[in-house]
Amino acid sequence: MADKKKQNDDEQKLEDNPKLEQNKKEEPMSTIGKTISTGFVGGVFWSLLAYFSYYLNFTEVSPNLILQPFALGDWKDGTLGQLISIVILGLVSIGVALAYFAILKRFKSLWIGVAFGGALWALVFFVLNPIFPNLDTVFELPRGTVVTTLCLYILYGAFVGYSISFDYNEFQANPES
Repeated sequence: MADKKKQNDDEQKLEDNPKLEQNKKEEPMSTIGKTISTGFVGGVFWSLLAYFSYYLNFTEVSPNLILQPFALGDWKDGTLGQLISIVILGLVSIGVALAYFAILKRFKSLWIGVAFGGALWALVFFVLNPIFPNLDTVFELPRGTVVTTLCLYILYGAFVGYSISFDYNEFQANPES
């Protein structure tokens, strides 16, 4: 009986010791930190899906579109160029996610993210089109390419937008988490 009491006392001391790894509580990530990680993961994930779509000939536009304005050599058209482009798009996506956070974070609707993705698609394919030398205009691209890229951008916008809005609104409802 005394051994059992001693064992319970030892277990209680272990549970109360804040220096032990098992008793340390993980600090929650800030909303900006979550926004940055959401942006990077979203950019890499949806760029990988875009590369997969390009590889399967669903679209003529590949992730290495971002490298096209720069004279870097022929490697940018190969697999290495695609992989580097995917990482670059992940980094660019951090800025896009921060812009969403700054402007649209308070909206709880999924449709805001969908509209955001559509606006990004319009920005790239209409406004920024002249800086991409190998990109035809939207009216010259095949219908399959237009539909596939628009869907990818919409899904990207929904993912990033809803993730950021959900996290922000959850933090507002429960600030200690």
